[in-house]
Amino acid sequence: MKSEKSDRTEKTEKTEKTEKSDKTEKPLKPDTPEKPDRPEKPETIQKPVLILMGSDSDLQVMKAATEVLAEFRVGFQVRILSAHRSPDMAMEAASQARDLGFRVIICGAGMAAHLAGAVAAKTILPVIGVPLESGALKGVDALYSTVMMPPGVPVATVAIGGARNAGILALEILATADERIADELERFKASLSEQVAAKDRKVQKELSR
Repeated sequence: MKSEKSDRTEKTEKTEKTEKSDKTEKPLKPDTPEKPDRPEKPETIQKPVLILMGSDSDLQVMKAATEVLAEFRVGFQVRILSAHRSPDMAMEAASQARDLGFRVIICGAGMAAHLAGAVAAKTILPVIGVPLESGALKGVDALYSTVMMPPGVPVATVAIGGARNAGILALEILATADERIADELERFKASLSEQVAAKDRKVQKELSR
């Protein structure tokens, strides 16, 4: 039979082993506070120009902007959004445009719809407005409502129906950070000068006496 002293010794050894085992266990990681949920950013679109118009009837004029962008191989997205008939959708598109990867927004609208001004209020991206001819005032109302913006919310406004110039202006904005576009614009401007020179020579030849 084991003596009481032997029993006490065995118990002591077991206790020491247990305590040693407890000490060698990996400490639990402290609880970390959960990060607050953040709204996920929309998926980036690799198209630098967003073109908005209030109605599909505006497409006939606004396609001139798409054509010049395509000539320079610059991507774009076209959407129909109304500042009055679909205001929530229009404002969402404006507020998300920068996160989506757009760098310039072109807006076309007629009468006093003023899509460009409403969009400019919701983004820090440059906004180009194209007043469109429609209604009794033939686009003059759209011109005034687009160009007469309050301080701090500018809209770069082109002529009534000037969608092609809006596309060229968008290219010039992009060219400040894109050498390829800048080089192509240089050649484009040189071609304009050459066209004028050719017309000058032609008219001198045909009409000068």
